[in-house]
Amino acid sequence: MNNVSLIGRLTADPELKRTQSGLAMTRFSVAVDRRVKQGEENQADFINIIAWRQTAEFICKYFSKGQRIALTGRIQTGSYTDSEGKKRSTFDVIAENVEFCDSKNSQKTDTKSIEVENTADFEQMPDDKDLPF
Repeated sequence: MNNVSLIGRLTADPELKRTQSGLAMTRFSVAVDRRVKQGEENQADFINIIAWRQTAEFICKYFSKGQRIALTGRIQTGSYTDSEGKKRSTFDVIAENVEFCDSKNSQKTDTKSIEVENTADFEQMPDDKDLPF
């Protein structure tokens, strides 16, 4: 089974790109802390992430550098030949699901603004102190 779960911080603002056919994608890295013994210096692994379609659009709209992100996905490996003729291997995590880790109040004030949907269709509920919950 090829499943990956990560929680880390974005190392840069994600940038939305499109393939020639118009498919949305983004490529970024996440700094994931390693467990260390008490008294040892903290260490992090920098994991390359790729997201496609709506997941990519969501990440680019709502996440920014330094923000914590939780994601699940799968590992994808590949290879290519570099300009010097050497064969290189790639290792990426394909993000399938992402979630916020920071509370709204703990986010920096310079993060991207989130658009609030029009709530005109909703009816205000009366304050009923007799509800059983």
